[in-house]
Amino acid sequence: MSFIKKCGLTLFAAAAFQTQAASVWKVMSGTHILYLGGTIHILAPEDYPLPQAYDEAYRASDKVVFETDIQALNSREFQQKLVNQLSYSDGTTIDQVLKPDTYQALARFLEERHIPMDKMEALKPSLIAMTLSMIELQSLGFTSEGVDQFYSAKAVMDDKNQAWLEAPQDQINALESLGAGDESEMIDYSLQDIKDMPSTVNELRKIWRDGNMDAMAEATITDFKEDYPEIYQTLLVERNNHWLPQIKTMLNDNGTEFIMVGTMHLAGPDGLLAKLAASGYQIEKL
Repeated sequence: MSFIKKCGLTLFAAAAFQTQAASVWKVMSGTHILYLGGTIHILAPEDYPLPQAYDEAYRASDKVVFETDIQALNSREFQQKLVNQLSYSDGTTIDQVLKPDTYQALARFLEERHIPMDKMEALKPSLIAMTLSMIELQSLGFTSEGVDQFYSAKAVMDDKNQAWLEAPQDQINALESLGAGDESEMIDYSLQDIKDMPSTVNELRKIWRDGNMDAMAEATITDFKEDYPEIYQTLLVERNNHWLPQIKTMLNDNGTEFIMVGTMHLAGPDGLLAKLAASGYQIEKL
């Protein structure tokens, strides 16, 4: 994101930033309406304020719906359960699980970032991948709460109803199964993703703010689906298929929901937008 230093142009740019497109859609079934928004789970301070469309959908909705219970995710109990379930409890260490080349690549990565291997050796690959991604994002300036956490906290303050598409335990189970049987592939994918972050993160933020799902699919889905088909199925396709009937049920109730999920879940041929359109629902960008 470029910053214009001249005062007058700065005000103009800020106004334009507020009204630009966003990853928010209105989904209609006859007279029934819901809103579907793409989120990024961690943001940089300069990403705020969020595009206006998010507030518009939030204000028009009776309930906000997230991937999972955001308040529970932040609890100490959940964090401890996550670490316990995604760590080996039988003495297994990560060097016994990964292929030698993958383990050496992981060791080099940790050494370059001055992270002791003994902090990671008992963790399962999915928790290693998640931890390293968070560390890298924070080093790139992503230190602010994401869209979902922002609106969950706002809903608490506004006394607005909240719901979720899967339980926190379901998320832990999905993470535990991620890469099961091919743990080296999981780490290889994560290390490559982290390596690419400095050059791709700003592009992805722009695509997200523009709500350009064709560009999002090209940037995040196409190669992912081809290179890591099993992880793609577990992380995106299976969860989308689980969420879709719930979303359809919401399109038949009397309330108006604003559903917020990771933007990758909306993009591509297996994304929620494509699935809803194929089911005959009317969709328009907000």
